[in-house]
Amino acid sequence: MKIFIVTLSIFFTCSLQAQDSDAKTILFFGDSITAGLGVDKSQAFPALIQDRIDSLGLNYEVINGGLSGETSAGGLRRIDWTLQRDRDIMILELGGNDGLRGIDLNSTKANLQQIINKVKAKNPDTEIILAGMQVPPNLGQDYTKQFETIYPELAEENDLPLIPMIMDKVGGDEELMQSDGLHPTPEGHKVIADTVWEILRPVLD
Repeated sequence: MKIFIVTLSIFFTCSLQAQDSDAKTILFFGDSITAGLGVDKSQAFPALIQDRIDSLGLNYEVINGGLSGETSAGGLRRIDWTLQRDRDIMILELGGNDGLRGIDLNSTKANLQQIINKVKAKNPDTEIILAGMQVPPNLGQDYTKQFETIYPELAEENDLPLIPMIMDKVGGDEELMQSDGLHPTPEGHKVIADTVWEILRPVLD
């Protein structure tokens, strides 16, 4: 546990120090999908978004705040530390692990709402984009359908841009998903980057 804490602290500290003081920041705050589990960090979709930003000459720096295995409750516990510096834009991609574990849906929604509240309290000007998640149907159709409604409800209640289903175009495709069936391949991350960019690009303007 001590090693984990030190590693995480070093990661975020390096990210903070690496930022151009004049650049606006985009925080991708999520789980293993954002972290790029199973692929090189340069192949994960946040890095691909940075490449697109750089190619357009936009003055934004992407911070990958993904943590493998993260739940909405875990995200809530670490959001204050992550917000030591103001973020101009945050893409919130959490909840998938909650669904895989069958966590109570009301708790997941409440945790995500509290994360949103904390970000807005720290800096009301931060633009938050919510990434919708989906889960396999093994917990039953009712749970699956109710889980998917969490994200459009939160987006509407908080007036946030919504990426409807961040994994929608990669799930079930063997070329786009790793053998575990849960995490995208490098090609899958390219598809996710396209999905995210569609919603993110207008916000950058």
